[in-house]
Amino acid sequence: MNNARAQEQVLSGPTLEQIAKGDGLALCAAGSWTARFAPALEQIVAEAEKLTGSRPNIFIDVSQVSKLDTFGAWLIERLRRTLTHGGIEAQIAGLSANYASLVGEVRRVEPAGPPAASESAILGVLDRIGRAIYGVGDTFFALIGMMGAVLTAWLRVFVRPSTFRLTSTVHHLQQVCWNAVPIVVLITFLIGCIVAQQGIFHFRKFGADVFVVDMLGLLVLRELGVLLVAIMVAGRSGSAYTAELGSMKMREEIDALRTMGFDPIEVLILPRMIALVIGLPILTFLGGMAALYGGGLVAWLYGGVDPEAFLSRLRDAISINHFLVGMIKAPVMALVIGIVACVEGLAVQGSAESLGQHTTSSVVKGIFLVIVMDGVFAIFFASIGI
Repeated sequence: MNNARAQEQVLSGPTLEQIAKGDGLALCAAGSWTARFAPALEQIVAEAEKLTGSRPNIFIDVSQVSKLDTFGAWLIERLRRTLTHGGIEAQIAGLSANYASLVGEVRRVEPAGPPAASESAILGVLDRIGRAIYGVGDTFFALIGMMGAVLTAWLRVFVRPSTFRLTSTVHHLQQVCWNAVPIVVLITFLIGCIVAQQGIFHFRKFGADVFVVDMLGLLVLRELGVLLVAIMVAGRSGSAYTAELGSMKMREEIDALRTMGFDPIEVLILPRMIALVIGLPILTFLGGMAALYGGGLVAWLYGGVDPEAFLSRLRDAISINHFLVGMIKAPVMALVIGIVACVEGLAVQGSAESLGQHTTSSVVKGIFLVIVMDGVFAIFFASIGI
């Protein structure tokens, strides 16, 4: 009988009765003040908060509350804070020992400060620009720091060749170069075909079909070949480097290497950098040859330029300098891609979201810097007459 009455009391809805006591006012809470009755409690407390300033003395009696959880305790505390005015603090009375600690914990929660004034659109834009510039500075110094660390590790390996990790370098060279040959050759072959077809289509209007050979040779060997291959490597190998290093960072494998006395730059990053610097020029050469072959095939089948005339015109249009320009660009771009990928990989925090963000950032920054470096090289070689 007593258990049934107690259960009925626990399940009863919440109430808040107002009882006048002289010049004061008592708010007597009863029933179950839990999240189960959240809508009713919100309405009850909102009505009671309108009493602010109506009486000099207001206290909240919770002796009849049958059940109280964190939600109910917070509403009672919120009501107390709202009713407190003019230096007179509303009191909470009748707290049982079971609920006193809960209300005390809720009371220690600091109220939220006033909402910040809405900033103007211009200030918001300036703030974002400033943060972006600050981020660019951070990225620049991180890249410089990684370049210095890689150079230092290379000098240590040069002084002590026995510490060079040949097996790891060969493994990464296979991943970066050998496994990428099919996709690189296929894409550069198609690009060569497209450039040749479009060139012939437009040059034919002026009766200058043969000049497509000059355009194709210069574009492929100087600019298009190395740029396309570098962009593909940044998207393929750069993202892989970032994901691998980021996963190691999340699993604390890099910290374990430091604990065992190994330098992560020398163990993890240097073999990857060497593989990129060796692999990208090889891929650039293969990609350039595939693009020239595709362009020559289209020039023969679509433009009527037979292979002998194509090769003869190609020898007259290009020189060894054009080939060297592309080969000089390739290792520098490989170095840029590797440094960006490793910096982003080591910046990963302990979450999958961070890994995805830094992998995306690695690809975007790598491609952007590759294009910037291509422009810098173009200006440099034009200034020295190559």
